[in-house]
Amino acid sequence: MAKRSRRVDPEMIDDDNPEWTEEMFARARPASEVLPKLFGASVAAEMLKPKGGRPKSAAPKVLLSVRYSPEVIEYFRATGDGWQGRMDAALREWIGARDRRGTSKSR
Repeated sequence: MAKRSRRVDPEMIDDDNPEWTEEMFARARPASEVLPKLFGASVAAEMLKPKGGRPKSAAPKVLLSVRYSPEVIEYFRATGDGWQGRMDAALREWIGARDRRGTSKSR
């Protein structure tokens, strides 16, 4: 299959970060091989250590599948981004109002 020639927009050429050639890919080495030579073993080990992602929430939410009437969903969605949080706040408010009246949370 013949290679198609691509027109390159001169505005998009980045001389500081040229497109890699096959030769560049062939010379490339993994960071675990290169970093110890550049920074020393202990610094490289720290740099290569997995960061662990997002910190655990103090009050994690529960993923749950639940069905609501279309009117309820339409109402909250119409309030814009963050509608799920507002729905959660409305349910919390309802729970709080019931607790203040002396109604038990569980039966």
